[in-house]
Amino acid sequence: MAIGVYMAIYIIAVALSLPGAAILSISGGFLFGWAVSAPMTVIAATSGAAIIFQIVKTSLGAVVAERAGPFVKKLSGGFNRDAFNYLLFLRLVPGFPFFAVNAVAGLSRMPLKTFVLATAIGIIPGSIVFAYLGTGLDSIIDAQKAVYMDCMAANGADACKFSLDVSALLTRDILLAFAGLGLISLLPVFLKRRKNQASPS
Repeated sequence: MAIGVYMAIYIIAVALSLPGAAILSISGGFLFGWAVSAPMTVIAATSGAAIIFQIVKTSLGAVVAERAGPFVKKLSGGFNRDAFNYLLFLRLVPGFPFFAVNAVAGLSRMPLKTFVLATAIGIIPGSIVFAYLGTGLDSIIDAQKAVYMDCMAANGADACKFSLDVSALLTRDILLAFAGLGLISLLPVFLKRRKNQASPS
């Protein structure tokens, strides 16, 4: 039940282009653990993105093209040349607005199957990292709760206070999550260098 509600909220948030997808991903890791939350996030985010893609493709294309302006021209060429790899790149690289990419992709000749596959694969790394970050927060709270319970058992409730020590944030899970975010942020450099090496001199 809880998983279904979480996924429904995530799909609606993405489909309506509401802010806070990262917070939802972290919350999922906190509530369900990263191994359960990450696949749910991929499915929900891809589903919400596909809804936008289809809406733009069928009814709102002209409106989106007018509002997006130069952004459409900048991305549409890449979509029309190599839809899968171009979208995969945009999903892997942080910084591109999720809704804008969904909408511009809908204006291209890209088929839904290609859009769904590239989106699902491209958001896997970020989904895992944010879910793992949520799991790390869960472990922090559990550790502080254990300290609080031990204090109550030894000294009584009046002598104890539940608090989150800042130093407790530096857990293995949290550090690994931030390391993952750092690696994802380096993807543009790696991909650009690889592209330059592959290009004929």
